[in-house]
Amino acid sequence: MDSKKIISLRMERQFLLDKKADEKEYITLYRDTQPGQNMYWHGFGQPTVLSFRADFDDIEYNRQRQLKRRLIKGRFCGGNLGWIMAEDLEIFASLYRKPLTKPTEAQLNILELIRREGPFNIQQLKTDTGLLVKQLTPILHRLQEAFLIYEDQYDGEWDRGWYKFEEMFPDVNPEKYTKQEALKILLPRFAYRLVIFDSAMAKSFFKVPEKEIKSAIQSLTDENILAECENGYILKSDSELLENYETKNVKGIFVIHRSDFLVRANEHSLKKMTASLLNNPDYDHETLQYLFIDGEFHGATLGHFRYGPYDINDIVCDLPDAEERKQEIVRAVLELEENRECKPQRFNGKDL
Repeated sequence: MDSKKIISLRMERQFLLDKKADEKEYITLYRDTQPGQNMYWHGFGQPTVLSFRADFDDIEYNRQRQLKRRLIKGRFCGGNLGWIMAEDLEIFASLYRKPLTKPTEAQLNILELIRREGPFNIQQLKTDTGLLVKQLTPILHRLQEAFLIYEDQYDGEWDRGWYKFEEMFPDVNPEKYTKQEALKILLPRFAYRLVIFDSAMAKSFFKVPEKEIKSAIQSLTDENILAECENGYILKSDSELLENYETKNVKGIFVIHRSDFLVRANEHSLKKMTASLLNNPDYDHETLQYLFIDGEFHGATLGHFRYGPYDINDIVCDLPDAEERKQEIVRAVLELEENRECKPQRFNGKDL
């Protein structure tokens, strides 16, 4: 299968070529890449975004969707906070719900209090129960993971109400699907936006045991929805589409934050890539962002996150012509809004 065609089609479906997504296209892109997450480190209190993809201000667009509760917050993907479209709540609740099979007395007391007298914000719960915030927080999170309560973050404020789940979503059945049924809905969407994927990528993104993912993939393959290929799985319809697909120009550099859909789907391999590019550095080298160059990941910015300009201590890249493209790469790093006041110190370990 032609890798250039695959990269081109993936870029096209991610709206990372010349055409950006309009509102209608954005909604389907968002649906297929759920759960959305806030921009890594820089997105506190800010709605989730799909960086570089939209032909409009999607921060404001998603802020309005959040206000109208068309985007709702929950704990998905290994207990991580994420945002999904309200109409898909039953799918994600069915996949990620962790039933409260052995509740503690404290959990039952908080649940009963919210059901009887809620909603409460955390300060009200602290006053009513005498518990500290650090004691309340894990209890609330565990009840949230069981989809017994809901944290109503409809704006960017910190003072949020905790409601009983059925009060906010009386028509939602969090057990409507089995986990396998939910995965069989979500995996074809995942495949469409990546063109080709494997079980390790799906595990990285969905944070579901690989055994369960492989079982759902096998079922979708048996049903002729997915087809096995050299590097994983592809939608059967895409395997036919690629035969006559015309490759687009994918040349370009995107500096992508760590909560981006493409990063999360490749998290397992990106960590290995970054580790291979380090040469015992004696400076802070946490991964800040990843370099997505010509449709593939080829490096990262390294340093230290701060509330202010980040320390960008190095920009590492594994391209064979990295030195020739150094100025282009550095320029792309500095064009990112959160990097504009930063001063990169090195490129592939050498002082700039």
